[in-house]
Amino acid sequence: MLQIAVTGKPNVGKSSFFNAATLSEAEVAAYPFTTIDAHKAVAHVTAACPCKELEIECHPHNSKCQDGVRLIPVELVDVAGLVPGAHEGRGLGNQFLDDLRQARAFLHIIDASGSTDEEGRPCEPGSHDPLEDVDFLQHEITMWLYGILKKNWDRLLRKSLSERMDFAKVMAEQLSGTGIMLEDVLEARRGIDKDYHHWKKDDIIDFLDALLRIAKPMLIVANKADIHPAEENIRRLKEKYGEVIPASAASELALTRAAEAGIIRYQSGDPDFEILKKNELSPEQEKGLLYIREHVLERYGSTGVQEALNRTVYDLLDMIVAYPVEDEHKMSDQKGNILPDALLIPKGSKPRNMAFLIHTDIGEGFMHAMDARSCRRVASDYEIKDGDIISIICR
Repeated sequence: MLQIAVTGKPNVGKSSFFNAATLSEAEVAAYPFTTIDAHKAVAHVTAACPCKELEIECHPHNSKCQDGVRLIPVELVDVAGLVPGAHEGRGLGNQFLDDLRQARAFLHIIDASGSTDEEGRPCEPGSHDPLEDVDFLQHEITMWLYGILKKNWDRLLRKSLSERMDFAKVMAEQLSGTGIMLEDVLEARRGIDKDYHHWKKDDIIDFLDALLRIAKPMLIVANKADIHPAEENIRRLKEKYGEVIPASAASELALTRAAEAGIIRYQSGDPDFEILKKNELSPEQEKGLLYIREHVLERYGSTGVQEALNRTVYDLLDMIVAYPVEDEHKMSDQKGNILPDALLIPKGSKPRNMAFLIHTDIGEGFMHAMDARSCRRVASDYEIKDGDIISIICR
């Protein structure tokens, strides 16, 4: 399952984001992937399920469908709070860095209100500049990777020469435990003109910065967006970094719990909610809900939690959703379940790529594929589109 790390300093709302993102999946408790361990749980990204378009009733197996919205599971890791110097072992640095190894992307939660200092200690809103908190995370991870490479640098160079191996392959092997692949190393290498033998510390760090942006991209989530002066800080963050998601994890948590209690109608990512049981609300609860509507939903369009998850998977990781079936006529598996699975695949995937993602045996036995909407065979070089329903024909 695709893994995303929720990272940031202590006290920025990182765990609130994690809890808000995973709480709504609690009812899928019978599925084997629901609870993984103490700091891992399942959240979901959303996609339009073809059932609405095709006017059929789906029977999801690996995901869930809510009124035509498919909820597709991803694994979130709530990483230990990070402080400057983590790569040297400060705070829970070693635990933090170990938790990042298999994550495909980072959701960097920052306190947009500036109410936590550089160490994560609470302070008055506006007394700390959240822009200072963005770069240090990548720096800590870069320096962690630098430590791995630097202590073995001379040995790696000798191995490359003696075994006549491309140094990129040698580096990829050294970093394989971090989830970084050879193609990531090769792409990052293109930006540096010097020969490896002449690289200095700054060259290695520049290379690792580029490598991280490719192998483990990061999305900035500006949490506590409802607290002054967050709105101005978010504007400044967007000016400097571009993609920034304003968020209020506490608001998402409150809305999701109210929805589960049947007090409101709300689904994660919605731009508003409907109060169903106003007579059961205390004056404080009603005031709290109206505050969320005015200061979060009307101001930013959503709480930002679902948007952050979707942006990470679909934009940062450039993935799409495809629906594999066995019977293209019934759009079902062999048991008759209609549209049973929603599969996250890299954009540009071909049918054979998709077959291997389903199962190695299916990939090895691949013959051709069918478009279930038209019941026509698709070419082997066909690029699967978002929302495609594909049947894989095997030997």
